[in-house]
Amino acid sequence: MACRTVQAKRELVRIVRSPEGTLSVDLRGKASGRGAYVCPEPACLARGLADGAIAKALETVIPAEVAERLKSELEDASRVRRPNA
Repeated sequence: MACRTVQAKRELVRIVRSPEGTLSVDLRGKASGRGAYVCPEPACLARGLADGAIAKALETVIPAEVAERLKSELEDASRVRRPNA
């Protein structure tokens, strides 16, 4: 989303806005709600949050504390996806 790199969907991480409005990282890619895909690099998420691309894709405002939580969740997801990293 933020870096515009073309990758297989399985290599990306989905950020989802649930029907209740909660934002989270969806590792399985099956959670209900509006989603945006980003590469698992923290810099990509940071760029997407900073320039508003993720907020626009999810059609919501992302407060700073939620952005920090998403960054933390993405770091955890990166470790799960690439355990040797």
